[in-house]
Amino acid sequence: MAAASLYDQGHLVVAAIRVLEHQKGVPPSVDDISRCLSLSAEQSNRICSRLQEAGVIEVVKGAYGTRAFVRDYLRLEDLPKSEESAKLADEVKKFQESRKGMDERIAEFKAQQEEKKKSMFADLDKKLKKK
Repeated sequence: MAAASLYDQGHLVVAAIRVLEHQKGVPPSVDDISRCLSLSAEQSNRICSRLQEAGVIEVVKGAYGTRAFVRDYLRLEDLPKSEESAKLADEVKKFQESRKGMDERIAEFKAQQEEKKKSMFADLDKKLKKK
């Protein structure tokens, strides 16, 4: 599920909330959701917080722990369907462009160093020929 978009993850979390609420008769905790979906606690907390920001679910902290409720499941359709892969592709492209610029600067620097060496050897050769 690491490569899935927020849209796909949101559908899974909403489904898990509904199933767990049906099975237990009470709204599930974030830990229940992470166990149901075989996610780490960090992943499920991150997904739940992003879904809460989008208004899809509501996470309420109370005396009996943190519980999750479905707030507006229709907002799932507003979530980006391939956000993570698009961001990753953009970052890779930026890195490659910066790396290309760096390679050009390195090649330019090496060429300058070669010219300095040639002029230095030419000067030494002239001095030696004079003596």
